[in-house]
Amino acid sequence: MKRLLYSLALFLPLCLQAQQDHHEIGLTVGASNYYGDLQPKLFPNYGYSPMGGIVYKYFFSPHVGLRVGASYTNLTAADSLSNIPENVARNLSFTTHLFELHGALELNFWPVEILKKKATPYIFGGVSVFYFNPFADNNAGDKVYLRPLSTEGEGLSMYPGRKQYSLANLAFPFGGGFKFFIGKTIMLTTELGFRYTNTDYLDDVSKTYVNLDTLQAHKGLLARQMSFRGNTVANWSGINPDNGFQRGDPTGNDWYWYANITVTVYFRAFGNPRQYLKTKCPQLFR
Repeated sequence: MKRLLYSLALFLPLCLQAQQDHHEIGLTVGASNYYGDLQPKLFPNYGYSPMGGIVYKYFFSPHVGLRVGASYTNLTAADSLSNIPENVARNLSFTTHLFELHGALELNFWPVEILKKKATPYIFGGVSVFYFNPFADNNAGDKVYLRPLSTEGEGLSMYPGRKQYSLANLAFPFGGGFKFFIGKTIMLTTELGFRYTNTDYLDDVSKTYVNLDTLQAHKGLLARQMSFRGNTVANWSGINPDNGFQRGDPTGNDWYWYANITVTVYFRAFGNPRQYLKTKCPQLFR
C-alpha cells in the first residue's frame, strides 16, 4: 500500500502538469538565406528573400511542446557578387524555390503560462522535408533548370560515383528565439532557425568539373555552357577547366536559415474567460 501511495505521489505532479497543456496555431513571416558553395558567409550582405508559412504547436507542459509547420521561400546566390576572386572567375549562380515541412521539439526556458509567466526564451530542434529545384539563366537570359543537365556528371555511366541527386531531401532544423503574450490570446515569437541539409546540391555545385567534351556528347551543348561559366567573364584566361578541376567544396553539405516573426492564437486562453474572472474578481466565498 505504501508503494502504491508513493507511486501515486510521484505521478501526481505529472497529472497536474498535463492539465496545463495548450494549443497554438498561426502564421510566420520573415527572411531567408543560404550558406554553401556559392555563398561561404553565413550572414552575407546580399541574397535575402522573404519567407512565409503556417505553424501549429501543442504544449503538453509549460516547458515542453511539439510543433509542425509548412513554409515557402526562395534561395539564391551568384559568384558575380562575391568578393573572392576565384569565385568571381567561376561565375556560377543559382536560384531555387523551396518548400518545407518540419516537425520539432520546442523547449521553453521558463514555464510560460497565461496566468503566470508571460515571456520566455526558447530553443527547438527537429527534422524537416524540403523540395527544391535549382535553376539559372543561360547566356540568352532564359531560365534553365540545372539538375537534368548533370553539370557535374551526375548519373552518367563514366562517373559512377556521382549519382543523380534527389529534389526532395531531409534537413535538420534547430535554433531559438523569444516569445511573449500580447494580451490574453496572442503569442508573438521572434526566431532564428538554421537548417542543415543532407545534400550538397542545393546550389547544383559540389565537387569537380567533368570533361566538358564528354558532358556535351551526353547532355548537349547547354549542359556544357551551364557547367562552366568562366568563359563569360570579361577577364577570362581562355583556359577551360580540366577533368577533376575543383568546382565546389565537397567537404560539407549546404545550409539555409530563417529569421522570422510568428503570431499564434493561444487556444487554452481563447474562449475560457472563467480563468481570468478568478484572477480579476474578489472571492466572496471560499
